[in-house]
Amino acid sequence: QVQLQESGPGLVKSSQTLSLTCTVSGDSIATNYYAWGWFRQAPGKDREFVASISAASRSSAAGDAVRGRVTISRDDAKNTVYLGLVNLKPEDTAVYYCTRSRDSTWSVTLGPWIYWGQGTQVTVSS
Repeated sequence: QVQLQESGPGLVKSSQTLSLTCTVSGDSIATNYYAWGWFRQAPGKDREFVASISAASRSSAAGDAVRGRVTISRDDAKNTVYLGLVNLKPEDTAVYYCTRSRDSTWSVTLGPWIYWGQGTQVTVSS
């Protein structure tokens, strides 16, 4: 059974840099077949695509709200996916979720993403 566990600092200040970690168990991210991604959900809002990294090519994509500020990477040896977000803003406050796709497909919508972590709260103070 695939399990994803997010971790992060919880509270950060505006303009600082956020680093989140997604530790994967029950699957090997070195299997170059699935896409891995991050979404976030602020109170009262829909879950929003943040970034993804493709299965084999390692190419990445970023959501509109964070493009230019976000990086996504993976460490196959540690079975871990990372998210970095610079120049934080209060509107980045949300629960951040790590996710894996059903196959090599990725999307800014929820459709292909079938495994989810429980999420980690990130609060950006001004």
